[in-house]
Amino acid sequence: MTMGLFGGLALFLLGMGYLSDGLKNAAGDQMRLVLERFTKNRVMAAITGAGVTAVVQSSSVTTVLVVGFVSAGVMTLSQSVGVIMGANIGSTMTAQIVAFSVEYYAPAMIALGFLLNIAAARDRTRHFGSILLGLGLVFFGMGMMSGAMTPLRSYQPFIDLMQKLADQPLLAILVAGLFTALVQSSSATTGIIVVMAGQGLVSLDAGIAMALGANIGTCVTAVLSALGKPVEARRAAAVHVMFNVAGVLIWLPFIPLLAQMTTHVSPDFPDLQGIARTAAETPRQIANANTLFNVINTCVFLFFTGLIARLAAWVVPQKPVTPEDVIVPEYLNDGTLGTPSIALHAARQETARLGSFAVAMLDDIERCFEAGDAAAPGRARARARDAAALFLLIVGFTSRLGQTEMRDIDHVRAQGIAIAASELNLLCDLMQERLVPIAERRNPDELEPHLAELYGLVREAVAGVTDAIGDRDSELALRIVEAKQDAERLLDTLAAPGRPVAADPEHARQELETAQVLRLLLVIARRAARTLLLDEAGRVP
Repeated sequence: MTMGLFGGLALFLLGMGYLSDGLKNAAGDQMRLVLERFTKNRVMAAITGAGVTAVVQSSSVTTVLVVGFVSAGVMTLSQSVGVIMGANIGSTMTAQIVAFSVEYYAPAMIALGFLLNIAAARDRTRHFGSILLGLGLVFFGMGMMSGAMTPLRSYQPFIDLMQKLADQPLLAILVAGLFTALVQSSSATTGIIVVMAGQGLVSLDAGIAMALGANIGTCVTAVLSALGKPVEARRAAAVHVMFNVAGVLIWLPFIPLLAQMTTHVSPDFPDLQGIARTAAETPRQIANANTLFNVINTCVFLFFTGLIARLAAWVVPQKPVTPEDVIVPEYLNDGTLGTPSIALHAARQETARLGSFAVAMLDDIERCFEAGDAAAPGRARARARDAAALFLLIVGFTSRLGQTEMRDIDHVRAQGIAIAASELNLLCDLMQERLVPIAERRNPDELEPHLAELYGLVREAVAGVTDAIGDRDSELALRIVEAKQDAERLLDTLAAPGRPVAADPEHARQELETAQVLRLLLVIARRAARTLLLDEAGRVP
């Protein structure tokens, strides 16, 4: 019985993995675009959260994905509250799937899904194969668990335990919450509850209580993923915990009422009697109760998203930033690695942030050149140190992302992001090594007109690359790559024979050295822009 139960659970979770991967890969970049575009009001945010979670099959993963958008300023914390609430609705999809008793067709689904997964030439067909294979494994694992539990129908100690859970809903919530925290999957918990109900082992009241407990246990995943992360991540996890715990506590005294409501909206089988009727009706009733509970909670709490956001900000306050703070990523989160489109977006945003350090360094150096700002070189060196640390974090993240299962084009994009980050870090390093010392030695004075124009072109190119990477704007990247004529004209002018030079030989040498460094910076900026033009073979068209 133990082998059948845990073997079936393993197949169930494996199937959920295949199903989730297939759905995510089939959706591609659409999930990210949906999260960005359809969270402008609280209702659409909740609907979006439900839809995305139905795809990724994990409310905790959706919470992790939302964190990056809050950090990016794409979504406010109040909007994220709606998405997180909707995520709980989407997570009930698993129980609804499991409640369909189609184990008979599972072997055929596994066989066809496996065949499509290994033999199909098109990515989309392979993704459909993964979805079908995942569903087959889910139903097959469910059948194994159901068969393994059959002897428990006549095992009196287990019957007594289930009766105790039905009489003490708080104990049922605690047991289910601890189990969910242990396996890190509310889908597994609700799946087992529905399977047990299908054997007539769990009453409706006990099943509802345990489903509520699974909603609390899944918060542990979000909390663990937020440990050591930026304040936005911890606040999103706090929202998840507050919403789930408050919802369960509110419904705890009304479990019998929820059971009655569920009974009215679920199919019944009056022709059956006793345990056979319980086994036929209760799985769907528990699944519907789980959905009903989360839908009602979301509809009620949506009116208080602003209050919940403020409460989360109060519970998790912003720590004052000090100069000694080590640079931390604002967008990178390993919880997104299982969703390549979101992970790539996060890596692009972090790389754009790295580019912003380069732009800020150029501004610092210009202030030192023209205004004699004594603090500017120190700021520029600090930004270069932050850029180097951030570059290592980006490369490490893209390396881990490259080890996951992705489409070929996503592998190319991940490689392109790593190369772009390397080029931007080289920009910062070159400025620190070459331009900052010149700025420190130079007497404050306006730059020679042609040199000032060249400096402006460099800043425009670096800022353009940063924007192009953040927005994934290949047209802007192409303009930067092709914009050579103005820079070449200025460089020719600066190197032209007979051009008036500064009376001070040292000043003239500094101008020439500055022009040479600026030329290198332009070359590097163009190389960074080219990474956005890579095709599936890793070539620039």
